[in-house]
Amino acid sequence: MDRGFYSEGNINALLKNHIKFLIAPKSSLSFVRKEFDKAYDEFTSFEYYNEQYELYSTTVMLDWQYSCERPYKKDTLTSNKRVYLHMYYNLDKATEDKKSFNRRLMELRRELLSGKRKPENESAYKKYFTVKETAVRGIKVTVNEAAVHQAKRYYGYFALLSNEKMDSISAIELYRNKDVIEKAFGNIKERLNMRRTLVSSEQSLDGKLFVSYIGLIYLSYIKKHMEQAGLFEHYTIQGLFDKLDVIECFEYPKCSLRVGEITEKQKQLYEKLGIKPPI
Repeated sequence: MDRGFYSEGNINALLKNHIKFLIAPKSSLSFVRKEFDKAYDEFTSFEYYNEQYELYSTTVMLDWQYSCERPYKKDTLTSNKRVYLHMYYNLDKATEDKKSFNRRLMELRRELLSGKRKPENESAYKKYFTVKETAVRGIKVTVNEAAVHQAKRYYGYFALLSNEKMDSISAIELYRNKDVIEKAFGNIKERLNMRRTLVSSEQSLDGKLFVSYIGLIYLSYIKKHMEQAGLFEHYTIQGLFDKLDVIECFEYPKCSLRVGEITEKQKQLYEKLGIKPPI
């Protein structure tokens, strides 16, 4: 689930109903930053680096302060529940975030030096700058280095929270699969023309949904094997489909299926997907 679904109440509700979850909490939450701080000095060591995803990661087990109101007893049940915090650091994302932040600071300083302050930026002026103005020297703007350093400290870091034991790489693979699911639902609505069902009976609707569901299973299978074979370095899912879509086949009643010429590259793609090439 995305960050928008995270709240203490939602986590407690999921735990109460024994529902397994994987959710992205905000990196600014105190308990998340507490764990970041614990691992901060050693987190970017080679031990935590994953070559496939080009990021550093680790997992820690935490005690979640679970609470549940019981209206029938008019009290609140509290206990500790085991959860797992998966922490990540992406160097490229950290660099981009810092560049963006530096551009933001430069713009704020120009506003202060020009005297054209914007009301919506007043809190940022006070947080990151000290402004002094004299009749002789005019406006002098000094950067609050401590505040800037603190703001940049957590750039590139993000986390996932789950109540099921798994390693950090398995967690991020599972979380990133939601993007495929979202795109798959988009395909159902657009490519499979399911924005409007266009059926005249409940039986036809069931059949159409079933076929769409089978199609999504195939899509998940293909994505998983593309990741394992490293095919995403050279293809998108659609690009791979386009590469194989040019294979011609001929079907005639009471005759076996005949497949046209298959190139060596196409055979290799089938094999990497764990599928026997058609002959």
